[in-house]
Amino acid sequence: MSAMSNSNWSRRSLFRAAAGMAAAGTLAACGSNNGRVGSGGSGPQLTQYFHAYGEAGTEQALKRYAAAYKKADVSTNWITGNNFESALFAALLTKKAPDVFEFHPQLQLVKSGQVADLSDLIDPVKDDFNPNDIKSHTVDGKIYGIRMIDDPQFFYYRKSMLEKAKVDVPTTLDELIEAAAKLTTGKVKGVFLGNDFTAIQNPIIWSAGADTINEKNEIAYHTDGVAGGLKQLRKLFTSGNVLLDAPTDFWDPSSLNQGLCAIQWGGMWSMPAMQKALGDDLGIFPFPKIGSAGRQSVYNGGWSIFVNAKGKNVDAAKEYVKWLWIDQKKYQEDWATSYGFHIPPRTSIASGATKLKSGLPAEGVKLFTDYGHFDNISYDQTMQTAFAEVIASSVRKNGNPEAALDTCDKKVNVELKKLFG
Repeated sequence: MSAMSNSNWSRRSLFRAAAGMAAAGTLAACGSNNGRVGSGGSGPQLTQYFHAYGEAGTEQALKRYAAAYKKADVSTNWITGNNFESALFAALLTKKAPDVFEFHPQLQLVKSGQVADLSDLIDPVKDDFNPNDIKSHTVDGKIYGIRMIDDPQFFYYRKSMLEKAKVDVPTTLDELIEAAAKLTTGKVKGVFLGNDFTAIQNPIIWSAGADTINEKNEIAYHTDGVAGGLKQLRKLFTSGNVLLDAPTDFWDPSSLNQGLCAIQWGGMWSMPAMQKALGDDLGIFPFPKIGSAGRQSVYNGGWSIFVNAKGKNVDAAKEYVKWLWIDQKKYQEDWATSYGFHIPPRTSIASGATKLKSGLPAEGVKLFTDYGHFDNISYDQTMQTAFAEVIASSVRKNGNPEAALDTCDKKVNVELKKLFG
């Protein structure tokens, strides 16, 4: 699901954690209590934090689910604007910290004791979850967080524009660069990769045949293929065939829907809005292969629910989370398919999600299955930010990719030492 369409942030920043709990300690509590409404339940008072999704009906849905729970009075903090991360992490350091909150798997949250072990909730249904979602939330055999939705990201394109320009769907980065040139006209740019290219930073690594960090928690992104891909992206960035400074970022479908570009990077959450605007004139394809060792890739974003292990009502919060995100399958399917399209992380729900069974949604599921990559819980925000600086230096500016990667390595290795010794 997308961030608020009037937000001035990149959705990519929202897909990663805030810059650690220590950094959060320097933040002042901000005015984030927008739309806090309690449920009709009795018993313990619980508060849950969610960022403001852009799709209509999301806030109402979450509050409707909470109102149906009768063992606790659940209030929802619906945080608007561009301050979700800072508001959440600042609140976690106060007496008004949420009992339940959505976020993404982050090793710092586990090591700091901030999030509760939810293994006892998940173990009975563990085999019903996508194993990659289980893996991305597991530390030392314990599971922290329950995946709510899987959000694959790929390229959308206007079929009629490619046909008119006699352009085939790109399967390599070289082909994407060539396609962007042929598709660019006076009013339309060939491709939109997000306003600062950071939305594609992990696909750059995966499509070059590399990884973020490996199973030994060592750097795996610094390869000749990744360096070569950065050089190709610099060529694309300076070609004049890329939409830059779009009115909204990649998470919003407006750039493609309004004819500002022929190809746009985006998430599956945008598919219903794009289909409504463009009908059958809409196709999708994964991030193309980079170099001889590469392979097409699809980034799987998404959101998970966590219980604050330092809260006053941990057991009650766990009971509520189990009720909503384990027991209530109808709510889980509603959340995944009624407000934009997302893939339910549970096999039993995904297999019955009729909206995803045919047409373009089914193609999205297939791309997710064939080419999907998931977050590594150990690849944290500091590391993500370091690689984003590589893109800024070598793609948006004219820096040397190898030098930029060397600088990134130093920062990532410091962080890896902090996490693993």
